[in-house]
Amino acid sequence: MNLPNKLTLLRIVLILPFLLVLYLDVPFAAYIALAIFIIASLTDMLDGQIARKRGLVTDFGKFADPLADKMLVTAAMLWFVEIGQMPGWALLIVIVREFGVSGLRMVASDKGRVIAAGWSGKVKTASTMVCIVLMFLPIPRALNTLCVAVIVVTTIYSGVEYFWKNRDCLSDM
Repeated sequence: MNLPNKLTLLRIVLILPFLLVLYLDVPFAAYIALAIFIIASLTDMLDGQIARKRGLVTDFGKFADPLADKMLVTAAMLWFVEIGQMPGWALLIVIVREFGVSGLRMVASDKGRVIAAGWSGKVKTASTMVCIVLMFLPIPRALNTLCVAVIVVTTIYSGVEYFWKNRDCLSDM
């Protein structure tokens, strides 16, 4: 297994200690979980850079990398929903968008097309990661609400953009 794939697996494995720290409520749990989240997020950037630079793009990586990202982000947001820091409907919007875009990519793939990550998807990912980091810190309620709004708006915008730009993939439905 190449290094980028090992980093992807590490990101998936880090979800367990991330959640354990939060649920076992160890001292400084939010800060420890934040550190784990940041390390896991950095493995995402690192594995992508290494894979592209060294030409180590694999089918496993194409499948597992986005899955690992979704698992990590969903785990963090589930925690925020559980502690009342994020409304459940906001997480539902994120999950529906992810399923929708993944489904669209599968349909496009069956037609021989690859739908690469677009600019709005990259902005969504970056802003979501920054907001999650901020939400682990003791921030004012208004800033937390702003973070949730940024996550929801960028998620909706990027989802709509993916479907609009690739609507021809769904033309026979």
